[in-house]
Amino acid sequence: MRLTADQIEAIQKLAVQVAGEAVRTRVFGSRLDDTARGGDLDLMIELNDPVTNPALLAARLSARVSRTLHGRKVDVLVSAPNLRRLPIHDVAYRDGVLL
Repeated sequence: MRLTADQIEAIQKLAVQVAGEAVRTRVFGSRLDDTARGGDLDLMIELNDPVTNPALLAARLSARVSRTLHGRKVDVLVSAPNLRRLPIHDVAYRDGVLL
């Protein structure tokens, strides 16, 4: 995984600040390929409770993580009981790594 221990810790802390203590954060996509270079950061946050405004939640986390990673593009996917599960969720669950 192309994230340092400090970056992982920062991402986890930001996810908790934005989504609460029960959040689980998963990295998926190109950042898992140690031979690749560049690219954005794909995150999925998993919540046990319904989310009222998933777009705002994702945008807040994306912006905060992006600032922490010096402007790196960050895509955030939200998984919650009240949200429709899309094929990208299946990819994130299958290939992603929990932080």
